[in-house]
Amino acid sequence: MFLSNHVQNLLNNQKQIFQYWMEDKEMEDIFKTYVLNTEDFTQAYASSLMEFYIQTINEEEALKKYKLISPLLQYFKQNKIKEFELYIILKSFKNSIVYYFEKNEISSYEIQKEINNIFEMNFSNILKQYSQNDNKLENQLKHFYNLINQYIIMSSTDLSGNITQVTDAFCEISGYSRDELIGQAHSIVRHPDMKDTMYQELWSHIQTGNIWKGEIKNLNKDGNSYWVEAKVLPAFNDDNVVVGYDAIRQDITAQKVLEEQQEMLTQQSKSAAMGEMISMIAHQWRQPLQTISILVQKLPLTRMLGDDISDELLEQVLSDVNIQIDYMTNTIEDFRDFFKPNKEKNEIALNELVLKAVDFLSYMLNIDSIKVNFDKPENRVISVHVNEIIQVLINIIKNARDVMLENELDHREINIKTYVTQTYAVIEIEDNAGGIPSEVIGKVFDSYFSTKHNKNGTGLGLYMSKTIIEQHSHGKLTVSNSSLGAVFKIELPL
Repeated sequence: MFLSNHVQNLLNNQKQIFQYWMEDKEMEDIFKTYVLNTEDFTQAYASSLMEFYIQTINEEEALKKYKLISPLLQYFKQNKIKEFELYIILKSFKNSIVYYFEKNEISSYEIQKEINNIFEMNFSNILKQYSQNDNKLENQLKHFYNLINQYIIMSSTDLSGNITQVTDAFCEISGYSRDELIGQAHSIVRHPDMKDTMYQELWSHIQTGNIWKGEIKNLNKDGNSYWVEAKVLPAFNDDNVVVGYDAIRQDITAQKVLEEQQEMLTQQSKSAAMGEMISMIAHQWRQPLQTISILVQKLPLTRMLGDDISDELLEQVLSDVNIQIDYMTNTIEDFRDFFKPNKEKNEIALNELVLKAVDFLSYMLNIDSIKVNFDKPENRVISVHVNEIIQVLINIIKNARDVMLENELDHREINIKTYVTQTYAVIEIEDNAGGIPSEVIGKVFDSYFSTKHNKNGTGLGLYMSKTIIEQHSHGKLTVSNSSLGAVFKIELPL
């Protein structure tokens, strides 16, 4: 190629060529139209076009060349240069090189032919790439819009709250067609369960130019409800004046249904736990009531035997009765405290936590001849929802007791062990009832699943225990079998 002999010449004199280029009348008109600074353009982008030209002369691979001028094309794209204007810019650059050779008496027919060939073969490809990028961007925008229209629950309203635009996703969840929604007040999907104060707060927020976020229960055309997490924000015109409002929503109906089910299960679990607690209170009270009965009968029995009821005897009986009544009162206080809402965490020694649960069940464990072995090598203070953890411990220990009675074991033991790892305080509760069958051990934490053959189980105890440990306390509750029986492992984060 003739031009290959002049590569260094082009590099050494590119500033002069750029000057010819910028002085071209058509170039000047384009740069004035788009208010582009010729000096900034020359410094930032002109050299990349010259490098492209030289690499074309040296027959460099296309990928390497086109990578050079990507920033240049992006610059033109950002400034909305049209295709025919880009053609003029590139042609002007080619003419500047021709003019340079003529000016320096280097020009020949062969050189001009080569310059023209390079322009036709390569610069036409640049135009094609520039055009394809436009089409590609347009297609991407169309694809993006289609995704939004199909999957984003979105609507726009005027300043009065009348619907001006909706997506297909909004139509689908509301059950209305686009024609039925446009022009209607947004209250067309309002659910009667939603309070006026919520909407008043929403309007006061967005009318001052702020964004409102919240959860809204809506009503679809068929009368069914659905929940959305909404974000409502003002829409501004070019003069920064609010002309309407846009609302973007996410369907959270399934999440709300799950929360409602969770709340129902929690209430059922609390009712079941309350019943068990009342049963345990009855157990705890049985012995003191019998003692009080015997003490009270002691007075008429003394008189029947012909003896006088001395002041000492009366005081002794009253004192003993008061002791039993105090015990019963303390029992009620303990159980009343247990059912108090306990939203804040409290510090408690790990072993004290276990002992509180065992104390609650002490009468029942004694009556059923169940021995509790408590291995407590370390007594770490932890911060937990005390009553909730005690509820879990009581549930696990009581389940072990029920299985032992059901299996009619003569020797009944529960082994409790506490220890601390780097990240958790651990409580392990092991019974000697033989373990949980392998076909059901993976289901014991499922809601409404129960292994109790007498059907006294609600199937909620272990489900709620796992919820308390893992969701409320951010810990872990697992179960496995040992050589003796089931082992429930509670891990509470330190």
